[in-house]
Amino acid sequence: PSAPPPPPAPPWTQRASTRSSPGGGRPAGLRRPTRHRQPATRPPASPREGDGRLVQAEARKGMEAGEARFSVEVAVEGKAEWWHDKYRPRKPKYFNRVHTGYEWNKYNQTHYDHDNPPPKMVQGYKFNVFYPDLIDRRKTPTYSLSPDPGSSDTCILRFHGGPPYEDIAFKIVNQEWETNHKRGFRCRFERGILQLYFNFKRHRYRR
Repeated sequence: PSAPPPPPAPPWTQRASTRSSPGGGRPAGLRRPTRHRQPATRPPASPREGDGRLVQAEARKGMEAGEARFSVEVAVEGKAEWWHDKYRPRKPKYFNRVHTGYEWNKYNQTHYDHDNPPPKMVQGYKFNVFYPDLIDRRKTPTYSLSPDPGSSDTCILRFHGGPPYEDIAFKIVNQEWETNHKRGFRCRFERGILQLYFNFKRHRYRR
């Protein structure tokens, strides 16, 4: 009599079948090894690159009628601060606009017409100052006005943000502001951008 067949091998010792799949190619039961790609990493943006992107984003908004870019910056006396050794001090980036137009008051209506218009006057400003890397984010940047030693027709508008940003100042027309938001006034700090928009009050001409 013939010898009995050997018992089947336990499941943990069986190998995957090496028969080919109907369409040919890799044998059935074998899986293609999965390759894990490393996600592409970008180096962190430098402070100058981060500030520059905010300026470009503001520039893409364009200009309204009668607006032009404004950057009459004046020198600000600097002083050493406690954070100079740890954080490199720098001036904030900005993108400002000045709004000009004709003032058709009684005097100009008498002496000028549309063929011979009066000189354009500054009617307001829009300041966008960028503070994306403030050390103390609990403190909101501020602004202040001071007289211009060289002329009473202009004044100095100074912005203070805090470390690592130095103060920055601009020379603007010295006129009374409209502080009603319905007349264009805006003062807010959001997402690292200080926005200060204002128009000047228009006074009626009296003979």
